Amino acid sequence: MLVTGRVFDVLDVPAVTGAAALGRMSAAGVKSGPVAALGGDRMLFFVLTRGSPADEDEWWSCGLDSEPESVTPGLRWHCRDSYVVAPARSGKGPAAQWIRDPRQHPLPDGLRLLEFLADACEEVL
Repeated sequence: MLVTGRVFDVLDVPAVTGAAALGRMSAAGVKSGPVAALGGDRMLFFVLTRGSPADEDEWWSCGLDSEPESVTPGLRWHCRDSYVVAPARSGKGPAAQWIRDPRQHPLPDGLRLLEFLADACEEVL
């Protein structure tokens, strides 16, 4: 398990939505950063954390962000007080595997990816 909200956050979407968003990001020249497939059902987009803002009243709790139905169906933002399954470092893991390796893809701004992922969720789901 990987704890989120300290170094990175994770935008978690259905796999079909993630694939659509990756295509749109590529066409727009937007770098997705590290991405993992969680089984065949979900995709995990690793992004810079929002977990340690200068003003502690500004952080988003995982409880708020992980209730996707209130904002965008299918989208979860794992940040402070959450965790995700760690993708396998090589080969296929039992539950998660890297699609875009973190050693080759730096962490992007989550808000930039959010527009692509939210649009894809609304259109695909």
